[in-house]
Amino acid sequence: MTGKQILQKMKEKACLGSAVADTEKSKTSKHPRHGYHLVKGKSRHDMEDYVFAQFKQVENNELGLFAIFDGHLSREIADYLQSHLFENILNEPDFWTETEKAIRRAYRVTDKTILDKAVDLGYGGSTAVTAILINCQKLVVANVGDSRAVICKNGVAKQLSVDHEPEKERSCIEDRGGFVTKFPGDVPRVDGQLAVSRAFGDKSLKEHLSSEPDVMVENIDDDTEFIILASDGIWKVMTNQESVDCIKHIEDADAAAKRLAEEAVARHSQDDISCVVVKF
Repeated sequence: MTGKQILQKMKEKACLGSAVADTEKSKTSKHPRHGYHLVKGKSRHDMEDYVFAQFKQVENNELGLFAIFDGHLSREIADYLQSHLFENILNEPDFWTETEKAIRRAYRVTDKTILDKAVDLGYGGSTAVTAILINCQKLVVANVGDSRAVICKNGVAKQLSVDHEPEKERSCIEDRGGFVTKFPGDVPRVDGQLAVSRAFGDKSLKEHLSSEPDVMVENIDDDTEFIILASDGIWKVMTNQESVDCIKHIEDADAAAKRLAEEAVARHSQDDISCVVVKF
C-alpha cells in the first residue's frame, strides 16, 4: 500500500470515528423533560392513583424513574409501591448486568412483602407500570395490571406494556383454581371481583392472581418524541394513537400531561386519572 493510500485509509477511519462519536453524542445529549397530572374520578372513595417521576444519578449513570400505581379497594398498596418499588429494583445486585431479571425479582419480592404486611397495609391491591430510562438510551418498561406505557416515534404510537385482563388469562386463572365471570353491563372479573388478572397485593385473591410483570425494552433513538404512562382512567376512553395525537404538538411536558387528563375527562372518564409524560 502506498503512502497516499495509507493516508486515505487513516482519513476514512477518522471520519468513521467522528460519525460514531456524533451518533453517541446525539443519543446522550437529549434533555428529556417530564410532567404529570392527576384527576380524581367520580367514585366516592379517596384518590387511589399514585405517580412517581424523577431523575436520579446512580453510579455515574443517569436514570429516569417513572411509574403509575393504580390502587383498588384502598390506597395503601399504591402508596407503598410509590415509596418502595424503585428502591427494591435498584437494590437488586444484578440490576446493571441483567436488568430484566432484576426487575422481575424485585416485583416478586415487593409483592411478597406487601402480602406479609397485609395486617398493616390492608387487603387491597394495585396495578403498576414502571419505566426506567437509562442514560437516555434505553427504556425498560414493566407492568402488572392495566396501567399502560406508550411511546411515540415519528408520530406513531407503540404500546410498551401488556393489559392484563381476566378474559385473556382465563386459562391461567382457572389452572390456579379461580374463575372468571362477566355479568351483563360489566367487565370480566377474577372470582367475580377484580377486573385485572395481575396485581400487587389482593391477598384474598392471590392464589388466583399473578404479580409477574411483562417486561419490554425499547431503544431511545432520534425518532423518539415522547413517552406516556397512564392509568386506565385514560385508556378506557382513548386509544394509544388518540393519546399521542392529543399531545404531540405540546412541547411542555406538564402541559401535555394536563391536556391528556383533561381530554379523558371530556370523554367522560369516570375513573381516577393519572399520567406521566416524558418529552425528548
